[in-house]
Amino acid sequence: MEPLDWSKATVLITGGTGSFGKKFVEIMLREKRPKKLIVLSRDELKQHDMRQMFPDIGDSPLRYFLGDVRDKDRLYRAFHGVDVVVHAAALKQVPACEYNPFEAVQTNIIGAKNIIDAAIDCGVKRIIALSTDKAVNPVNLYGATKQVAEKLFVQGNSYAGLAHTRFSCVRYGNVVGSRGSVIPLFLAQQKTGKVMVTDKRMTRFWITLDQGVRFVIRCAEQMHGGEVFVPKVPSMRITDLAEAVAPGCRIELMGIRPGEKVHEVLIAEDEARTTLEFDDMFVVTPMFPWWGGEGWQEGKPLPEGFRFASETNTLWMSQAELRSLIGDSING
Repeated sequence: MEPLDWSKATVLITGGTGSFGKKFVEIMLREKRPKKLIVLSRDELKQHDMRQMFPDIGDSPLRYFLGDVRDKDRLYRAFHGVDVVVHAAALKQVPACEYNPFEAVQTNIIGAKNIIDAAIDCGVKRIIALSTDKAVNPVNLYGATKQVAEKLFVQGNSYAGLAHTRFSCVRYGNVVGSRGSVIPLFLAQQKTGKVMVTDKRMTRFWITLDQGVRFVIRCAEQMHGGEVFVPKVPSMRITDLAEAVAPGCRIELMGIRPGEKVHEVLIAEDEARTTLEFDDMFVVTPMFPWWGGEGWQEGKPLPEGFRFASETNTLWMSQAELRSLIGDSING
């Protein structure tokens, strides 16, 4: 693929008013300065609030589009003239997806198909989609829909054929402090003197919003099409996290909720056979005839039986490190 010059690119982000979207817009405006940056989301109030932080007047490259990834016609209009799409829109709350399964399918799967069709037909060059550790060996509907979405985006390269449209995914774990994260919940529960934990054995992968956004930007620059990019991120025990966020509080166990795992996996044993390791990330390569492995020859194959799981991770986050990541939100 041709090198990506952000200053000449028109970039669109779906789900652009979410936690990831706002941080993405902040970094893109400050550091990459794209020719145009389009925020696509379905909530006019959130767009109004975001417009106060990031105005779209004067010489600003920002544009705000109301629209839903379920609406293919709107995507065709929004993708006109777009070079890069970052697909962050999703229904991601596990309990809500369990209770409203077809809504999750409509957004996370049908929405992915709509993105693929519109991107190919409109000539978008690069699409990078956000995925999750819950897509690996899924036990809940959210994870299952994201697993399907991953496969749709990887195979989207076959549908594109000789067109210049290419699709890749980024897969990582829980985001520190994001909307819906357990950290704001623990901060709120701190006032009661106790925090509710589902299972004391539980471990999770953690990444900050800033790290996640920068990783996505980097992967958009490096992608050739078909890769699933996985950063090397640390794990943390849920009890250590609770003690770091709400020190001195009593921890009460409430039992594992429907669709919840004790530990999460970012790379399963079966896909490790086609995964390459780099200093700070893994690249899961597709098992399709069109995949040529361009640009990833320096990657190291993984040993037989390799599994990147939160409980066997070699990187662990301490309570002090978590506090430094969250900063004033713990102390204030």
